[in-house]
Amino acid sequence: MDRMLYIGMSGAKEVMHSQAMNNNNLANVNTIAFREDLAQQRSMPVYGPGHASRVYAMTEKVGTNFSSGPIETTGNELDFAIKQDGWFSVESKDGSEAYTRAGNLMVTTEGFLQTRSGLSVLGNAGPILVPPYESISIGVDGTISMRPLGQSAAALAEIDRIRLVNPPLGEMEKSPDGLFKLKSGDPAPFDANVRLMSGMLERSNVSVVETMVKMIQLTRSFDMQTKIMKTAEEIDQAADILMRVS
Repeated sequence: MDRMLYIGMSGAKEVMHSQAMNNNNLANVNTIAFREDLAQQRSMPVYGPGHASRVYAMTEKVGTNFSSGPIETTGNELDFAIKQDGWFSVESKDGSEAYTRAGNLMVTTEGFLQTRSGLSVLGNAGPILVPPYESISIGVDGTISMRPLGQSAAALAEIDRIRLVNPPLGEMEKSPDGLFKLKSGDPAPFDANVRLMSGMLERSNVSVVETMVKMIQLTRSFDMQTKIMKTAEEIDQAADILMRVS
């Protein structure tokens, strides 16, 4: 009975992991440019002394759904969405270069261009610093232009250019903070072909309907695994009674 019990236990544990990941996707359905997490499970023999006669379920390395989310128009001069493929560079909390598509930006009181989560946007020479301005715009190639405070409409100045990249998706991985980095740890090369759409934002690529359906499926799967464990217990109790009678 231990095999049956072990299969049910390991299956229930991995279903719980999948449910937690699915719940996280659902919680981020309104997060700008969020990329859905994917889980894959497979059977794995239990190796140790003797023959590997026990098998358990194992969740493999989490994958990512890189498909684009829907685009919405905001009209905000500091909002932008990336057209088709590509990413823009930010400075992560540990100081390394990371990548995101969440283009809802702001300018801090110190003048730094940052994401809404407080990460500095990187330009040609590091974090982008914006002087006091009357108006500001982001071009399709990532060039940031502004009209200095107190100047006429004709006095436009180019501040910097957002560092845009487009590495192969197979070379990227998602960090626990939701940002993306190259698996090698190296910075991605600048790509002049990446294009932006100003005054727009990309929404999460998580489908509420599909995620809710998956939640129901996982709940049913968990119930099935617990029933297997309960059945194994009942069979074990029945066998114990028979042994006593004999």
